[in-house]
Amino acid sequence: VQLQASGGGLVQAGGSLRISCAASGRTFSNFIMGWFRQAPGKEREFVAAIRWSGMTYYADSVKGRFTISRDNAKNTVYLQMNSLKPEDTAVYFCAASSSTSSPRVPFGYDYWGQGTQVTVSS
Repeated sequence: VQLQASGGGLVQAGGSLRISCAASGRTFSNFIMGWFRQAPGKEREFVAAIRWSGMTYYADSVKGRFTISRDNAKNTVYLQMNSLKPEDTAVYFCAASSSTSSPRVPFGYDYWGQGTQVTVSS
């Protein structure tokens, strides 16, 4: 599976941004898709995940502000980010897993995209 993240950029605090992750190579609909982020000097952290069934998971820090969704026909997963804060600044990575029982942890994912930079100015 190849994952290509896009849509990052610079936005002011309080603004919105939608990032996308296009998958290719295998049957996308079977995979659990996740978004993680990593800020400079910090560990990679879980942001959101979505199962093939549509069940979603969110980190507490983004719950109510971010929405993960997927379009299986387009092999794409999205992360709509609203009410952005400077602390959301990070490189955002998408990931795919065929079978993880722990969508919130990175080690359960088999495939990773290259990341897209999101910068929120104060």
